[in-house]
Amino acid sequence: MKKIIAAVCAAALTVGLTACGGSANLTDTYIKVGASPSPHADILRQVQPILEEQGITLEIQEFDDYVLPNTALESGDLGANYFQHEPYLNDFNAQNGTHLATAAYVHYEPLGVYPGKTTSLDALPDGAQVGIPNDNTNGGRALLLLADLGLITLKDGLDLNYFRNAEGALDFSEYDGIAENPKNLKFVPMEAANLPPSLPDLDIAVINGNYALGAGLADTVLVTETDETAQVFANVLAVKEGNEDAPAVKALVEALQSDEIAQYIQDTYKGTVVPAA
Repeated sequence: MKKIIAAVCAAALTVGLTACGGSANLTDTYIKVGASPSPHADILRQVQPILEEQGITLEIQEFDDYVLPNTALESGDLGANYFQHEPYLNDFNAQNGTHLATAAYVHYEPLGVYPGKTTSLDALPDGAQVGIPNDNTNGGRALLLLADLGLITLKDGLDLNYFRNAEGALDFSEYDGIAENPKNLKFVPMEAANLPPSLPDLDIAVINGNYALGAGLADTVLVTETDETAQVFANVLAVKEGNEDAPAVKALVEALQSDEIAQYIQDTYKGTVVPAA
């Protein structure tokens, strides 16, 4: 019987599954982290030598969407991921039955409005096509920004608190709050990663900071969220529930929240990405 159990454990570790005590992708001296290419993977590359000095190997796997990093983390194919904000993480757990948790807040990226066929908000034509992210949290967040700009009006002067559920967490899944749309804007929801390449077919688009950075759009932004709103959507290091205090996770958190990395973020991104308070 002992031989059978040992064989099962060995097989589980070989395929990277969480079994018999843990995942091969998260040990005391090794952690594999899934991340968006920019800024997340770039920031992690600055952390690699810090962890190496502590005898910990950090492997980075880049992803271009908002789903696979979470399914890979849930399955044990990753030891952590770094690409999303906490409202999205909570919504993903609720929608998919996953068991992911926040290990640390790292930075925030103000959501921005970027020009497509129309180069200024004042020039938006009637019936303009407006690209927005198609996930619950970022889609609702985009509409809040457009309301702040006066392009639409939300029912009863809705603000961010409208979206809080009984536990106080943000939940955009039931959003239906547009009261007025004087320019008859046509909203075009799509995968967040597809918004930058779709700009030639849209008048404007509301784009997440990481995808704007990756597409070289940061300098073209027309307007961004206020810092107060953006901080609610701070990007997090996520792990499987129960792994928040794993040694490699704690070391990674300490490095990501260090003064050295905060200075790197400030110097490199100049306000497009901001260290979390």
